[in-house]
Amino acid sequence: MRSIFLVPMRSWRVMGWVLVLLLCHPALASVGWGEIPATGRDGPVALFYPSRDEARPTRYGPFTFSLAAQGLPVPGNGRLVVISHGSGGAPWVHADLARRLVEAGFVVALPEHHADNYRDGSDPGPDSWTLRPAEVSRAIDAVGRDARFAPWLKLDRVGVYGMSAGGHTALSMAGGRWSPALFKQHCEANLEEDFQSCVGLITRLTGGVFDGVKKWAALAVIRRRFDDARPRVDVDPRVAAVVAGVPSSADFDMDSLANPRVPLGLITARQDRWLIPRFHSDRVLQACKTCEHIADLPTAGHGALLSPLPPGLKGLLGDMLNDPPGFDRAGTMPEVDRRTTAFFERHLLQAD
Repeated sequence: MRSIFLVPMRSWRVMGWVLVLLLCHPALASVGWGEIPATGRDGPVALFYPSRDEARPTRYGPFTFSLAAQGLPVPGNGRLVVISHGSGGAPWVHADLARRLVEAGFVVALPEHHADNYRDGSDPGPDSWTLRPAEVSRAIDAVGRDARFAPWLKLDRVGVYGMSAGGHTALSMAGGRWSPALFKQHCEANLEEDFQSCVGLITRLTGGVFDGVKKWAALAVIRRRFDDARPRVDVDPRVAAVVAGVPSSADFDMDSLANPRVPLGLITARQDRWLIPRFHSDRVLQACKTCEHIADLPTAGHGALLSPLPPGLKGLLGDMLNDPPGFDRAGTMPEVDRRTTAFFERHLLQAD
């Protein structure tokens, strides 16, 4: 048998370079976690990224993740994806998708949206939707200023993913045009059938004697607050690919989404009782001539894209977010995350 000590020096050099390439491959890195602190204008921006430091069990709220908290970043594929959370959301409910993106080499940033997050849910709906696109743009700016990432992260082609109210943000970043007055018009025409998307989690219709009062009060508030017909249009030229998951979209001018300015992917859930598909995601699918339908989940509810799903949800919140009977979360969501990641790889890395 030939001794390994007789392998020519050139072969050792080749093996050395192979070892270096393997060590630098993002799939071998752990998932780092950090945070850009809040400023006077914006909340904190959570960050998931490739790290060479050792991952350890780390607890946040009801979740325990294997993360390299404050770990030293290492270069991945040089691209950023921003995730816009849903109403009352937090970064942790998108950790599974973030992990899959990091494993593919992406840095993932999750800005905390003003007055519509898990710490402060005082002003959801159109008021928040108006602010969110600029918050995404400032999160991109903040990551670009961060000395940990600035030397190797390229921000000329950024991805945006959003779920629910974050899906509204995503459609805006894709060039969609909407207004509070269109939200009002939708609720005037469809209040009873799409009640939760018009009023949120304040109350529900039960078929009881007070339903009439609830509908009257809801319309009174909506008409008073949301009569501004000026179109909201938000374009950030750095955003080059967008995915909208179960998006709130009844208030969009669908002509503006017929040919989105960037590649747009959609994820839909047929059992969604918060944002009824025929009023929201299906309208986008019918209008959009170039959209990619990344996944259509026939047995999934609105909370399917919260991954991991918060445990112990009860009451109206639980009714809207808990998985319907028959939904195979473990067998479904890893594939949805894989397809979402592949979408961003195709559209953000093609120029590299």
